[in-house]
Amino acid sequence: MDLEKIRATAERVARSEGLEVFDIEWKVGKQRLLRIYIDRPSDAEHPGFSGVTHQDCERVSEQLSLILDVEELVPGAASYILEVSSPGLDRKLVKPADYQRFAGRLAKIWLNEPIEHQKFMEGRLAGYADGLVKLSVRDRELAVPYAAIRKANLVVEL
Repeated sequence: MDLEKIRATAERVARSEGLEVFDIEWKVGKQRLLRIYIDRPSDAEHPGFSGVTHQDCERVSEQLSLILDVEELVPGAASYILEVSSPGLDRKLVKPADYQRFAGRLAKIWLNEPIEHQKFMEGRLAGYADGLVKLSVRDRELAVPYAAIRKANLVVEL
């Protein structure tokens, strides 16, 4: 399975719709599942805004499905499920630019090694610079090395 080739194909399709690929997952269990997360790039008017619609997902899915099958990018005779969706309100933060894009939003961060005796933190993102994620936790700003983050997600606020 060449996920990079699939990612490049998905990015071409998404770009043609004014979207971008956020993440790709390949899972094998009872069924084989290829999940593509798409996003709408933020702009000055809507920083951090996703705004992916069901119609966006449907258009990308239809186009991508055809290309994947014609180019046989998903190997094997067994069928697979293609799922195209938005990253959701509690989206993963997967690249440094995400921490800058969502500055001001509440996030949960799990660390590889404890920082100040904590392997888990929840606070407001305050940006990213020089390999450090800035996080405001209880009226203190912490600088967490990006390389120390195991996983991170936005928190849904109502």
